[in-house]
Amino acid sequence: MLSTTCILLICLSSFISPIVRATLTLNLTLPHQHPDPEAVVQEVQRRVNASVSRRQMLSVHEKDQCSTGNPIDDCWRCNSNWQVNRQRLADCGIGFGQDAMGGKGGQIYVVTDSSDRDVARPVPGTLRYAVIQTEPLWIVFSADMTIKLKHELIINSFKTIDGRGANVHIVGNGCITLQSVSNVIIHNIHIHHCKPSGHADIASSPTHVGWRGVSDGDGISIYSARKIWIDHCTLSYCTDGLIDAIMGSTGITITNNHFSHHDEVMLLGHNDNYLPDSGMQVTIAFNHFGPALVQRMPRCRRGYIHVVNNDFTQWEMYAIGGSANPTINSQGNRYIAPANQNAKEVTKRVDTNEGDWTGWNWRTEGDMMVNGAFFVPSGGGLSTQYAKASSVEPKSAALIDQLTSTAGVFGDPRDKSVSLPGFSGGGSISGATSNTGHGTSSTSNGDDDYFGMIFGSGSSSAAGPMTPTPSPSFSIFLSLLIILVISFTTNCGAQLSLPLLLLSSSLL
Repeated sequence: MLSTTCILLICLSSFISPIVRATLTLNLTLPHQHPDPEAVVQEVQRRVNASVSRRQMLSVHEKDQCSTGNPIDDCWRCNSNWQVNRQRLADCGIGFGQDAMGGKGGQIYVVTDSSDRDVARPVPGTLRYAVIQTEPLWIVFSADMTIKLKHELIINSFKTIDGRGANVHIVGNGCITLQSVSNVIIHNIHIHHCKPSGHADIASSPTHVGWRGVSDGDGISIYSARKIWIDHCTLSYCTDGLIDAIMGSTGITITNNHFSHHDEVMLLGHNDNYLPDSGMQVTIAFNHFGPALVQRMPRCRRGYIHVVNNDFTQWEMYAIGGSANPTINSQGNRYIAPANQNAKEVTKRVDTNEGDWTGWNWRTEGDMMVNGAFFVPSGGGLSTQYAKASSVEPKSAALIDQLTSTAGVFGDPRDKSVSLPGFSGGGSISGATSNTGHGTSSTSNGDDDYFGMIFGSGSSSAAGPMTPTPSPSFSIFLSLLIILVISFTTNCGAQLSLPLLLLSSSLL
């Protein structure tokens, strides 16, 4: 017979499971998520405002030499000898991933060999050898090269892949995987034509080689990772997503990238029922969503997503989608709708009835709507935010052009023919002409009110409900419950396996 203690524990686990599930649904946090996402948003605003303001005070010569008003680029590019201190880049991040150190403080590692012959025992000089090392490394390239991967490239923590000064393409099987790691910066790299691969032994560190199943074919796959910054990359033509972040990843910044020729561009969140993704926090800023994109720019599940000062130059289905009640804060973007009258809406609530999403916190502030585009807000501040979006003057388009003028790998032409080495047919980016103007007036009444055009006014006043955090009493209670479970496992043995399994499932 079960002891009295075991019976009580079984009853307790059965009683507490629905309470735990309901409470975690509202209060779940990740260990590394920021406790005040609105403060992060306001700091991004401050950085942009300061950079734009500084630009107004420069002479014409100084503006041409350096400043764009883009706070990331102006942080390091104004120094003509930036190559002497490449690691300065690590101090230039913004948003939720601004603390990503990458390989700062580590040695400079130079990739001299573009091959990828042995994924289980990579040879020195290759990119794969560099990224699996345990110590911080700042990885650069000796010359232009195209790295054709045999299988997914599994990157270890505290690494920077810095393609400045070389024309670097990563293509092939699997592409880039960031799994259960932190502090990774990927900068100035072409990533394209990535395909699924797997069923192979692949090294993830100098001492660990593991069997990998089939990957999805993402350009960059972020899986249960944190403090990640992807900047100035050019991404296209992958089998699955160009950038996907799932399974409780958080602290991510995606900036200054150029996306084109792809269906499902960016997925943020594993599935609607995966509660840890409620703690996902992502900043998406200064990117150019270019020609031949269909949907998911991004598609969000749960979490807090800040979409700020991006240029969306058409889409085929929708730009921003979501399910499972994510917070989406859209500020100072330019949305240019396609000609299709049935695809003018920027937003899409995926597989959700209107009665279920009316309370979701989806905000638009200072966004510019072109060619009939419209954003359907919901939740707190709906009426005032929608009015602001509708009244934005066209001159804000000049600022978007300025902030996104260098999106993608430096030196790439913007939305014109881009040669991708080793690929023909579907491998060349072509099509759209320059987006400057787009049929809107470029007349400006001066630069001194750009700040209102970027973010509108009073951004925090209509912020809507904050994401609640667990109360200390609940945390203490949950800890005591876990201790109780562990204490009596030995006495109750296998008889407790079922209730413990039920309790565990309620926590996930």
